[in-house]
Amino acid sequence: MVMEELSVQQLADGLDSGQFSSVELVRHFLHRMQAHRHLNAFISELHDRAVMQAGHADRQIRERKHGPLTGVPLAHKDIFCMSGERTSCGSKMLDNFIAPYHATVVQKLEQAGCVVLGKTNMDEFAMGSSSENSYYGPVRNPWNAECVPGGSSGGSAAAVAARLVPLATGTDTGGSIRQPAAFCGVTGLKPTYGRISRYGMVAYASSLDQAGPFGKSAQDCAYLLQAMAGFDEKDSTSVDAPVPAYLAELNRPLQGKVVGIPDEYFSTGLGSEVRTIIARAIDWAEEQGCIIKDISLPNTELAIPAYYVIATAECSSNLSRYDGVRFGHRCEDPKDLHDLYHRSRSEGFGTEVKRRIMIGTYALSTGYYDAYYLKAQQVRRLISADFNAAFQDVDFILGPTAPETAFRIGEKTDDPVTMYLSDIYTISINLAGLPAISIPCGIHEGLPVGMQLIGNYFAEDKLLNFAHQYQLATDWHQQCPPGFQQKRQGC
Repeated sequence: MVMEELSVQQLADGLDSGQFSSVELVRHFLHRMQAHRHLNAFISELHDRAVMQAGHADRQIRERKHGPLTGVPLAHKDIFCMSGERTSCGSKMLDNFIAPYHATVVQKLEQAGCVVLGKTNMDEFAMGSSSENSYYGPVRNPWNAECVPGGSSGGSAAAVAARLVPLATGTDTGGSIRQPAAFCGVTGLKPTYGRISRYGMVAYASSLDQAGPFGKSAQDCAYLLQAMAGFDEKDSTSVDAPVPAYLAELNRPLQGKVVGIPDEYFSTGLGSEVRTIIARAIDWAEEQGCIIKDISLPNTELAIPAYYVIATAECSSNLSRYDGVRFGHRCEDPKDLHDLYHRSRSEGFGTEVKRRIMIGTYALSTGYYDAYYLKAQQVRRLISADFNAAFQDVDFILGPTAPETAFRIGEKTDDPVTMYLSDIYTISINLAGLPAISIPCGIHEGLPVGMQLIGNYFAEDKLLNFAHQYQLATDWHQQCPPGFQQKRQGC
């Protein structure tokens, strides 16, 4: 038995039957984390805490007081506050910050019995598309250590792909769950805005940020989403909507479902091999009885400029609190208050965060608010209207998650605009607040390719159903990066 290759359901069954204990399971994954530290997927490893939690989970299982996730290991992106533990957001600014409370996501998963193994590395304050912008150094893609894992949740995606942990949480502001999922060959779901509480999740862009799950499969993500989702009175953006039984919806037939294929997602910017692989997935959907329909999302090309005005404006506001006075990094021996602010923020923030704060401050400044921020919000409405019109005729929208496979570390750091273009297929979904999932659908030159499926509001159950049916018919989600399987035949 290879523990790291077991699905969440198999892990739960093994724990329930006594085939192995949670302590044994946790020690196994902690050993893998130590053995593969070269990936730099974790900022904090919580060994003692994890073993203690695992022991408690084993007692609950023996007393038959457990749920489906009791004793199952996971990792949290280091953007979620965890009481008594460092929450750094990948930044020097918060390197010394010990959270005094649990984020709602952390609390819910602790109540579900999950065992937290560590906090994963990320782009600083979730600003990036490669997980290179971390104070703790870049995360490496387990499929090719010279390549990025995607960002900003690259640590979570890399950890799941390398089988260092079965499940992980992430956040998605413009594609930061889906793009790393595609680059690392795992499944990642960005839920509807408001489906999961943002309380205790350090803000980047408040109207765009959304937490979500990573797993090897859609079924694994369904387990995690079930525990994460739901209304939270502590979060004013949380939506009080019923949470479906996601696992119960996985096996519905797809026959008769209408799948929209946007012209704009198959333009000249899409790599030819990625196009071919996505075309095979479309053929599969048609074989299942789905109706394939060409559609148009005409304002797609405006998504990136609108996003980078709105997101940077919101980050400028959200990050103004990090001033060296209340919390966060504080410079040594400031001469006066101005020097304290200036040097604390200059020393505490990295290059990409500074760039986005400056862009956002400019967009919100007197004389430019109407020309940039207000105009971007108007474009946002047009993008939402495109999706609303499309979902009058289709059940799903299918396309690539990213225009290419993972690029090499350092390849785009000197050209931020080119880096921003890697999110062309994901950003518009955040602007509209819709749910979307990325699932592995092929491999090109040793690197995974991801397919993105977009659904209507609160249609996570339908997305998971489609993804699960695809994964029953294919094994791309079971592919393990070379060098991360146990030394035995097979992965």
